[in-house]
Amino acid sequence: MTTIPHGIKMEAQSRDFKVSVRVGKSGITDMLIDEIHHQLKARSLVKIKINKGLIERQERNEVWQFLADSTHSTLVLQRGNIGVLWKSS
Repeated sequence: MTTIPHGIKMEAQSRDFKVSVRVGKSGITDMLIDEIHHQLKARSLVKIKINKGLIERQERNEVWQFLADSTHSTLVLQRGNIGVLWKSS
């Protein structure tokens, strides 16, 4: 498991850190994973929002872990339908 620096955790929790990827009615597609991967290369920290009602509450942990695994990143924060992924350099 990767140790997440304190500064990364603080940035992920900041209200000023805006969502840059939304998971819509199309769900999790290869294009969505490519977009997350591209954004992680550009800035290392990406905030994702899954539209309400798209994924059942009990499935959220699995979905966030799937996205982290698929993009070779680390899940920093998960709060309901919002998650933040981080890719160390």
